[in-house]
Amino acid sequence: MVLTDLHKGETAVVVRLAVEHEALKQRLLHLGLKEGKAVRLKTAMPFGGPVMIEVDGQAIGLRRKEAASIEVR
Repeated sequence: MVLTDLHKGETAVVVRLAVEHEALKQRLLHLGLKEGKAVRLKTAMPFGGPVMIEVDGQAIGLRRKEAASIEVR
């Protein structure tokens, strides 16, 4: 399952960051989005727009493509 499969308000645990760009992966790690962290989908914009997630009480906006490369369970 990937992050974009979650429904609004649903929480999951990050299993793997399968992000292609190393710089983006490092940015996500600095924001606290790491393997084993709980993440909640706050909202997903329609028509393939960005998603807003919450990690450790911090809201993070991600492009849908980036969110789809984050595996959760």
